[in-house]
Amino acid sequence: MTRILLADDHTILRDGIRALLSADADLDVVGEASNGAEVLSILENTPVDVVLMDVQMPVLDGFATVPELRRRFPDVKVLVLTMLDHENYVTRMLEAGAQGYVLKNAAISEITYAIRTVAQGNPFLCTEIGLSMLYKAVAQSTTPNIAGLTDDSGDHHGADLTARELEVLKLIAEGLTNGEISDKLFTSKRTIETHRQNIIAKTQAKNTAALIKLAVSRGLIS
Repeated sequence: MTRILLADDHTILRDGIRALLSADADLDVVGEASNGAEVLSILENTPVDVVLMDVQMPVLDGFATVPELRRRFPDVKVLVLTMLDHENYVTRMLEAGAQGYVLKNAAISEITYAIRTVAQGNPFLCTEIGLSMLYKAVAQSTTPNIAGLTDDSGDHHGADLTARELEVLKLIAEGLTNGEISDKLFTSKRTIETHRQNIIAKTQAKNTAALIKLAVSRGLIS
């Protein structure tokens, strides 16, 4: 019997998942929580094998909950169940200590398989996420991951921009602020500021306008 704790801030969703899981005799929902703080509190007194957890929750979200859960309850496995399909969310949750990641639009058969998989200590990615990341990896492997910038005179400015820096550069050219770029790329504002500084340093551009002009002349942005 696999003991499951449901963690999601939407009661109707928890009710639906509980009803679907009740069809499996070897899966037992032993508790429910609407946020990460409740998850940690319940685990103090309730034996649980797998926490089926959303990412976005009030009080304490998934990013903050998982590391603390893994520290205090190392035997409890975490399976993320969410609608957030961006690879940055997947990476951050797995790095935090989650064993698996599955989308809410997955079939119940895939969700139950995921529960059993992580309960046994094995990692799991749902089909949609796995294929998406595979396709992206294949696409990146067939295109250069760095770009050199030179000015019109042909002088190289030592600019070997990474794929991420190119992505930031294009968003800068669109007029987005560091905060807007961080939201779009699902990362911190400080990280974007660092990328921006690295781009300026590598290209030796005097300002943003010069940087954009240089990038346009090389065909990196339109």
